[in-house]
Amino acid sequence: MSQDYTDGYAVTVAQTDGRWQVREFDDDFTDLSTSVSAVRKLRAEGASFALLNVEEDYLVIVRPGPSRVRLLISDATMAVDDDFAADICDEADVEIPDIDPDELDNVDGWADGDFAILADLGLSEERLSILLDDDADPADLAQTIADELGFGDELADVVD
Repeated sequence: MSQDYTDGYAVTVAQTDGRWQVREFDDDFTDLSTSVSAVRKLRAEGASFALLNVEEDYLVIVRPGPSRVRLLISDATMAVDDDFAADICDEADVEIPDIDPDELDNVDGWADGDFAILADLGLSEERLSILLDDDADPADLAQTIADELGFGDELADVVD
């Protein structure tokens, strides 16, 4: 992989003429605008979004729209001591958990944000919340989401 980080990845996903296209892009997970720009540059007529596997710690789905950016983070507790996760929560209007950073290892994480982010593509709010509640690692979670939406092979080809 071409990124400067050792774990995780960032991909854009776009549906054009009924086919999924998955492309990796460079993201150092310091600024949300990097992934927003990557998705907007696709200029896809169909659905498009980004999947961010942030250092194998948590997954973020980023879906820019004309009036706002829709976001979902697989573990909101990461915002306690991770600036990028805190920015995601802030942008998604999700309250950063009031947890002592020393206690994070004793707290089960939880997903937060827009659970309906992929509902128009066939992954319901309810199904996505079940997937996110499964304690899967970010790579497995991204692959499961990709499989559910029909671009599992494309994702595996790009990130493996």
